[in-house]
Amino acid sequence: MHPAPDHDALVVGEALIDEVVAADGAVREHPGGSPANVAVTLGRLGRRPRLATQLGRDDRGRRVREWLSASGVVLARGCEQEDPTSVATCRLGADGGATYDFALTWSPDLSGVGTAPLVHVGSIATLLEPGAGEVLRLLERSRETALVTYDPNVRPTICPDREAVRHRVEQFVGLADVVKVSDEDLAWLYPGEGAMTVLRRWATAGPAAVVVTRGAEGSVLLAGESCREVPGRSVDVVDTIGAGDSFMGALIHGLLDLVPPGAEARTGLRGASVETLAPIVEFAGEVAAVTVARAGANPPWRHEVAA
Repeated sequence: MHPAPDHDALVVGEALIDEVVAADGAVREHPGGSPANVAVTLGRLGRRPRLATQLGRDDRGRRVREWLSASGVVLARGCEQEDPTSVATCRLGADGGATYDFALTWSPDLSGVGTAPLVHVGSIATLLEPGAGEVLRLLERSRETALVTYDPNVRPTICPDREAVRHRVEQFVGLADVVKVSDEDLAWLYPGEGAMTVLRRWATAGPAAVVVTRGAEGSVLLAGESCREVPGRSVDVVDTIGAGDSFMGALIHGLLDLVPPGAEARTGLRGASVETLAPIVEFAGEVAAVTVARAGANPPWRHEVAA
């Protein structure tokens, strides 16, 4: 394992309150947001993540800050703003699946966030203006000194223009070293086009590795010209909130163990085989399986998952 600096990962993106409406109509609130969930997963796995986000100076913002701090996540400068803390309304079906509606703004101050050996971006933060353009420019700067990871995690209810979303997603794919994407996202972005066709096209655009998650069916890893199916784990699903985010956080955790920190990691990662990367993807699946087996975006701590 390589020694970790003060902050070994910078995560950029939304933190918010999830208002969860159960199938029986019961409502509960808890902190969340896709990138925030990634940061929390990293913190619980023993990393030192820093989160650049946007939170209001309200009670909901206070709850989010306390949740992040309890999992070892440090907020970057400039995260507090006058706008109310964003809210995602999540409606659960009888099978635990989730659909989302959002009340949010995304106009963060990223001028003083700095960088880290690895920078992760994703979801609403990479698509919703005016902040999405700032995230893109931050990533362009960060590539000079950091490894870059990306999870599109698209939200059609917020950004329904498929062509515009596809264009922006492909911009971020071109800047990333590792991309994780769900099969649902691929189906929405490229209707009628096979997942492997898209993955191979993305792999030639820049990333050293691309992973597509398929829920209980596991995932597919593409690295260079090689492809590997990684089986899933069967669990009793409580809900799927945060499953993909915990997978992404665990994937980043494994990458930080695999390669030296900083931009030099790019060379090491490009030399990694699917045989080397597959155990990292398998571990990410284990972390996601724990998350879906309990309510809400509640990723496991390091002692709760196998080594």
